[in-house]
Amino acid sequence: MPYTGTRRSSGRQATRGSSSRGSSRPSSTRSSSRHDDDAPIIPILARKVREVEAKAQKGKVGPTNRTKFQVIAFLVREERARVKADTTLSDSTRAELLKRLDGVATILAKTAARDTSLITLLEADAATTPVAQKLRRDWLLESGAELSPDELIITTSQPVLEPVVPAELAEKQVIPQSVKSRLLANPFLAPALDAPTAKPPVSGRLSNWELMGPLYKAFEQGSGGRAASMELPEAPKIDRLSPKGREIMRHQARFVESVREGHRTFLLADEPGLGKTAQSILAASVADAWPLLAVVPNVVKMNWAREVERWAPNRRATVIHGDGRDLDAFADVVIVNYEVLDRHLAWLGTLGFKGMVVDEAHFIKNLHSQRSQHVLSLASRIRKLTPGGNPLLLALTGTPLINDVEDFNAIWQFLGWVQGDKPAPELMAKLEETGLTPADRDFYPEARSAVIDMGIVRRRKIDVAKDLPSKLIADIPVELDDDLGRSIRDAERELGARLAAKYRRILEARGERASFAGELDTDIMRLVAQGELDESKASGGAENVFTMVRKIGQAKSVLAADYTAQLAHSVGKVVFFAKHIDVMDTAEQVFAGRGLKTVSIRGDQSTPARQAAIDAFNTDPDVAVAVCSLTAAGVGLNLQAASNVVLAELSWTAAEQTQAIDRVHRIGQDEPVTAWRIIAAHTIDAKIAELIDSKQGLAARALDGSDQDITTSDSVQLNALIGLLRDALEA
Repeated sequence: MPYTGTRRSSGRQATRGSSSRGSSRPSSTRSSSRHDDDAPIIPILARKVREVEAKAQKGKVGPTNRTKFQVIAFLVREERARVKADTTLSDSTRAELLKRLDGVATILAKTAARDTSLITLLEADAATTPVAQKLRRDWLLESGAELSPDELIITTSQPVLEPVVPAELAEKQVIPQSVKSRLLANPFLAPALDAPTAKPPVSGRLSNWELMGPLYKAFEQGSGGRAASMELPEAPKIDRLSPKGREIMRHQARFVESVREGHRTFLLADEPGLGKTAQSILAASVADAWPLLAVVPNVVKMNWAREVERWAPNRRATVIHGDGRDLDAFADVVIVNYEVLDRHLAWLGTLGFKGMVVDEAHFIKNLHSQRSQHVLSLASRIRKLTPGGNPLLLALTGTPLINDVEDFNAIWQFLGWVQGDKPAPELMAKLEETGLTPADRDFYPEARSAVIDMGIVRRRKIDVAKDLPSKLIADIPVELDDDLGRSIRDAERELGARLAAKYRRILEARGERASFAGELDTDIMRLVAQGELDESKASGGAENVFTMVRKIGQAKSVLAADYTAQLAHSVGKVVFFAKHIDVMDTAEQVFAGRGLKTVSIRGDQSTPARQAAIDAFNTDPDVAVAVCSLTAAGVGLNLQAASNVVLAELSWTAAEQTQAIDRVHRIGQDEPVTAWRIIAAHTIDAKIAELIDSKQGLAARALDGSDQDITTSDSVQLNALIGLLRDALEA
């Protein structure tokens, strides 16, 4: 949020100048004072960051100081960009100002190291509150900046979602002929005569508190050890829920019974493989939530249609492909994938849905993405049009947390539990009932319970499917002893040396000598690694951590395919996962050379072609290997004809790895499942595997009531770079 105005200078510099000339302060202070004329915001930031640091040392980083922390981070970024672009500054002045900004950034990093929940506030795209915007405005005005009218006026109203169809997508909209026919047949939606009036904001002791941070912290701490699952009614003794010839499990029946009793918003976070799709369809049946909109990944569209046929045989499902020419707009269930949703927003917002399911809901975790905005806008529209204002809203994901507890935010907004940056009235009322504030230690377990009771349902396989076979993850280290392997190790050493040089330059800029092993400054290490990561994401063909990992995947491809072929010949069907197309291509060439019949599941396939490949793998005894894209086939698929999975390339997230393995380890599997991870020994690959395993602790603590330690909330990429830097400094 860079300011667009100019800085006031008349009179200010003269005053500062005469003051410094008559001062007896040391020369270094006089130098800083002169530079303050060029960047008067810096001394303000230096003072504010010391205030936040002092509070952090006492363990008192409350809502006010969290906001200060975020505003300081924003302004440091803005000022650094301004200083670099200011052609009126001399090189020495620019260097001095950047050095002082680095000093503020270093204190921010140290403070975040004490309270890791602050780390997300350092991100450039972190959401801001009106309070943060006011602080920024006031500090800039204090520094003498002239702000634009837009920046002077801070709105405190809740952000309004874009209309269902944003203006830039208007020309892209399609109205299938079937939809026109339905709208002509029933041009008016049933009036929502019993629609409740909007609930007024709850006013109480929490009204002036920033609550989202404490809510996230409550889940991060795992407060109290309670599993993140609301109390559910017992399953009926006689199964009247499932259609004739079908039978649901007890944990599924308990969920559907909760819907029958009137609950309407759920984050259904059962571990993958426990039948969330079936539960959703049965829930729609007992809630009479027809027509139902299901927003799903492309790879599971056809499977959703099949599941509707199985669990609601008297209902019709239609799947939207492309522009929807084959759509049956009179169907009871409309299934659309995320990728084509933007073309159909206009009519989806008018069809009168009484329920909405978002499958693999972690796909909308980024609130700033168009995909998330489209989903949230549709949900808001459905909530307004549903008679009674209480539609069935289901967010399905076995892995709701990818890297951080703030991944919950978009899902909670979809369900209507939070509005913008505040709890919605119903959740706010629950929090007020506790009689506590975030200043009270007991607030956190109570707040976590309040959110859970809004509708979080989480069951683990080990708890509800006692007879499901075990799952084992086994690592297969391989040596990369060819030219490519040697070049990878050389590239790792060069990257480590580059990071170490940056680390030492920061120490020198601070006037400190280089640290010896055992005396490393972890805050500066994180700062250096974050800078490298940001540059890597923005760079084109330069050598970086991402290109390095891709080369490792290429180097492992033949070895991983060889091992898969051995498994196929000895134990039967195998699922082979890779991240990159060239690794999949190489593996398929190896399998063909070994006389193995394969199917391929990739992101560029049509839905019918993908479903045909899945069916062939599960039913054709001659198909030995399914070669799958980790991103395109890692969710929603049923590949339980195999009991062995080979992960030729590692994911950057524990959730993606879990999802891939659980394509095989799910209800209906009769054999123990083994996932074989191919690890390139003595490379960053081994460190990534270790970090992925450590990341499992976040979900275990936030969702399953575990007391497992969370070593860090940093991403796997960032920690991998920190590891490379540490190795280089200690070498």
